[in-house]
Amino acid sequence: MPSQRPAPTSLAESEDDWRRYLEGDTPNGWLIRHNAMTEALVSGRPMYLLHTTKDIAAIRASGELHVSTGCLVGALYCSPLARQRKGWRPHNLGAYLMQTKPHTTPMIFEVIPDAPIPPKGVDYLQLGAIHLRTYLRYQSFLTPAENEQLDHAVMAGLGAAAMFLDTALRNAAGRATAAHEFIDQLAAAVAAVPFLGYLYFEVLSEYLMLHSTTPESKTYAQAGELNNWLYKRIAFAAVDGMDQLFDLARFHPRHQQLLQLIDGVEPALAPGVAEYVRRRLSHLFARTALHPSQDTASVTFQGADLSTLRHVAPGLIGQMFFREIRYMPRYRQLYHCFEKAKALEAWDYWNSEGIPTPFNGILPKGEIGINPVYPRASVRVWAAAQDSKGYLHPAEEITTVFTPHLASWWAPPRQRELQNAIDDSQVDLALRAPSSIPSQRLLMNGISACPPRS
Repeated sequence: MPSQRPAPTSLAESEDDWRRYLEGDTPNGWLIRHNAMTEALVSGRPMYLLHTTKDIAAIRASGELHVSTGCLVGALYCSPLARQRKGWRPHNLGAYLMQTKPHTTPMIFEVIPDAPIPPKGVDYLQLGAIHLRTYLRYQSFLTPAENEQLDHAVMAGLGAAAMFLDTALRNAAGRATAAHEFIDQLAAAVAAVPFLGYLYFEVLSEYLMLHSTTPESKTYAQAGELNNWLYKRIAFAAVDGMDQLFDLARFHPRHQQLLQLIDGVEPALAPGVAEYVRRRLSHLFARTALHPSQDTASVTFQGADLSTLRHVAPGLIGQMFFREIRYMPRYRQLYHCFEKAKALEAWDYWNSEGIPTPFNGILPKGEIGINPVYPRASVRVWAAAQDSKGYLHPAEEITTVFTPHLASWWAPPRQRELQNAIDDSQVDLALRAPSSIPSQRLLMNGISACPPRS
């Protein structure tokens, strides 16, 4: 169901306006409410989920599963499985993961809930205010010089992108900047405000998945699934090395490249994409950046000081602080201090709401996780084998337990080479095995972009 979050005033289009359009006027909009994943959630029956790992031996040796942050905040990243006579059929997201990560072991998780699960997703684009609150609560962990550097970096980014940020707000309030100009300005602003790259990508993903009418998309729709392959192809075509580092801070195609990218995936969708991005991204930016007490038409980023913007646009400032902190040399040591606080809040919320399997709910595209501290559900785990037709079969039951620990995090891409980095949005699973296994081993999946989550 549409969220009922309060919104800033003067928006040209309401959340209800957009939901009516997305659900009723797009070919695949019906899947927002009637998709296989959320129908399985609300059924109350056992959930079967796929997870892929690079080191099944570490899981066997440690007997523990540790989760990482990502778009699911603090849950084990999975995708749904459908039980059929021939075996377990992976959701098309899971099929993508197995096809593009041939050296991983698939795992089947059976989660038996205590009741039907509320279909409440995590919108990582809305986590900015939580990022800011967490930073302000724990900024004493940073040195004065580090805090000063963070303030300077955020203000520099805001200053460089302020004109575009104001343009986006004016468009959200009803002004119509020429689409090609808007896209080019957006592309230029991503370097200064990386969060815009995430917004850009999510808007394109939404556009493609909801509007696609290819035979492939229709086949997935018949199974109750949105087509994840579309935005994967866009990401890899748009950014060199995206297969090694799925980093949406590098996603910034200009107008002409955008048209070429969409034409290469589904030509019929190219004519409408720029205008869609202009309208949708402007609306989402206002919703995610501004405090609901603000007037979209009158807010300006040009000349504003950081103290003011923390109150006016806590969502954006939080997203910016979140990303800048992760580029600090000491972030590897500070990661748990900042991220565990957010994970604890998420776990508490999920437990109180009866959610053992939270999902990424920007769109129900199959990104679903396992809450590691849910007290009222049982979980079984198997290593699986895949047959020649793509079906999975349980091969070995694994004795292991979830623990409320976050796996060690990675050094950001500015500090390490691409092959040692991963998407900040979708860290998969990491394990703390016995002393014979390196404590900082990461088991990862490069999925769609969400900052840790996001």
